[in-house]
Amino acid sequence: MVTMTTLVIILAVVVVVAAGLFLVLGRRNGGHGLRRRFGPEYERAVARHGGDTKAAEHELNERLKRHGSLDERELTPEERERYLARWAGVQDRFVDAPQQAVAEADTLLAELARDLGFPDGKDFDEQTDALSVHHAEHVHGYRRVHAAKRGEGDTEQLRTALVEARGLFDVLVSNGTDRPVRRDKHHHAEGSGRA
Repeated sequence: MVTMTTLVIILAVVVVVAAGLFLVLGRRNGGHGLRRRFGPEYERAVARHGGDTKAAEHELNERLKRHGSLDERELTPEERERYLARWAGVQDRFVDAPQQAVAEADTLLAELARDLGFPDGKDFDEQTDALSVHHAEHVHGYRRVHAAKRGEGDTEQLRTALVEARGLFDVLVSNGTDRPVRRDKHHHAEGSGRA
């Protein structure tokens, strides 16, 4: 016959074991969830922390706390058209002045993100941290354009940076959806040789 004390002890052991399993599995899935949510940003954070996944996950969790509740404002049709025209101008200028066009793209992305409710572009890292929470798949292009505007890279690297930045521009100008925006005559596929 099992006594009440024995049942309480067995129940306590089961609860402790279950709690331990929950913590271990929860931590693993937490990292997996962050990896899935942040995609390339997860790998970038791990690399920046010298392979320390725990430190990288802490950083990404902090980003989520700071920027996860940010609610992107929708652009009006007029605002969208102005941004589309500005991007078309950037692409036109690239042929004759690639460095200037990349600098303009960097400014345009900072202003667009700000107008949508992201932190002001004066603090680039804070703005890209916020963008990475909501658009992790596309923020790398913005980083490349930002680096390229300082003169890093040859013309082909500038073109590639601008093409990658177009991905973030498209998702922001379409109000964070995957709905395609109206394509202008200046937009070409990545492999076409034009930015």
